[in-house]
Amino acid sequence: MSSSSEKIELMISQKRIKIHVFEPSQRKIWTAVGFGREYWIDPDSKYCSCPGFYFGYINGKKSCYHLDSLTIAKGEHKSEPIIFSDDEYMDFVSGLASDLCCI
Repeated sequence: MSSSSEKIELMISQKRIKIHVFEPSQRKIWTAVGFGREYWIDPDSKYCSCPGFYFGYINGKKSCYHLDSLTIAKGEHKSEPIIFSDDEYMDFVSGLASDLCCI
């Protein structure tokens, strides 16, 4: 799997873009299950926690295939919603932070 467009197509068709919704607050956290790891995405800041985003950004690239997939998935309503209780929010965020420190 070499091209970015092939990866994006697979990300969307396999519903690898996840929106984690915490209820009743309706807080949302987006993630992308890549081909090896899960990454946190902030669509408002146009940020992805993947190494490709980081190194691409250093070289002037403004996106990665996870962010591009999220944009398309949102537009086509093809993200995978996962519902949590607000009681699970802190543990979820702690898990994301833990994953980030170990990439």
